[in-house]
Amino acid sequence: MLGHSEREIERLKGQARLIDPITKRFFLAAGIGAGMRVLDVGSGAGDVAFLTSDIVGAGGMVVGADRVPTAVQVARDRAGARSLKNVSFVEGDPAELTFDQPFDAVVGRYVLQFQREPEVMLQKLAAKVRRGGVVVFHEIDWGGLSSFPPVPSYDQCARWGAEAMCLHGTETRMGSRLHATFIAAGLPDPTLQLEALAVGGMESISWLRSFKDLIVTLLPEIERFGVASASEVGVETLVERMSTEARASSSVLIGHHQFAAWVRV
Repeated sequence: MLGHSEREIERLKGQARLIDPITKRFFLAAGIGAGMRVLDVGSGAGDVAFLTSDIVGAGGMVVGADRVPTAVQVARDRAGARSLKNVSFVEGDPAELTFDQPFDAVVGRYVLQFQREPEVMLQKLAAKVRRGGVVVFHEIDWGGLSSFPPVPSYDQCARWGAEAMCLHGTETRMGSRLHATFIAAGLPDPTLQLEALAVGGMESISWLRSFKDLIVTLLPEIERFGVASASEVGVETLVERMSTEARASSSVLIGHHQFAAWVRV
C-alpha cells in the first residue's frame, strides 16, 4: 500500500531514525547477538538490516530480502556507501527464497501487517531458522495512537489513516495480533514486548513531522476510499495545526504501539 517511491524511501529513512532505538531493544531482548547469521524480511531501504548488522558485528552476516527491485537496489547502494561487508540484499519473496544454509535468526519490522496470510508467511520463514534459533517480528498497532488532553487534529488524522489502511486490507492491529499469528503458524507462545513514543512540547515536532509524512503517503488512498478530502486533511499546515493544539493544552502525544514477539524454534 505504501509503495517504494523515492519520497516514500526518504520517509522510511526518517521513520527509522525515530524507531530504530525501539527495534534495537526488541532484537537484543530476543537474543540477536554478535556473530549471528540473520535474514531480514521485507528489508525495504535497508534500515533494519543496517541496525541488525551493527548488532551481529563483523563476525556475523545479515541478508536482506525484498520483493521490490527498486528497494533492493536502494538498499545495496546505501550499504555500498557505508562500506558494509556484513550485509547483502536479495530480490524475491523472503518466504519462498531458498538459501544454502539455515539462519540463526529471522527478523522483520512492519512486514506481517501487509500479508493476507501472515501466519503462513511466518511458518515458512521459521523453517529457515536452525534449531534453537530466533524468530522476532516488530509490528505496530494503530490502536495506540492517542493524545491527552485531546489534540483534535492529531486524533482525526489517526482515525483517517487507520480507516484507509483497513479499507485497503492492511491489518492495523497487527501488533496485538502477533501472539495469535505465532500460534497459528505452529510456533510456541511468543514473548511479547510493548513500547510507544510519548512526546510533548517542542520534543513532539520530530514525531509530528514523521506522522504527517505518513499521512501524505496515505492521502491518495484516504481520498480514493472517500475517508476524507485533501482539503480536509490540509497537509500543508498539518504539523503547525497539530503542534499548536498540543501546546495550547500541554498535551502528550502517543505514537503507534510498537509490539515485538519472539520465540526460539
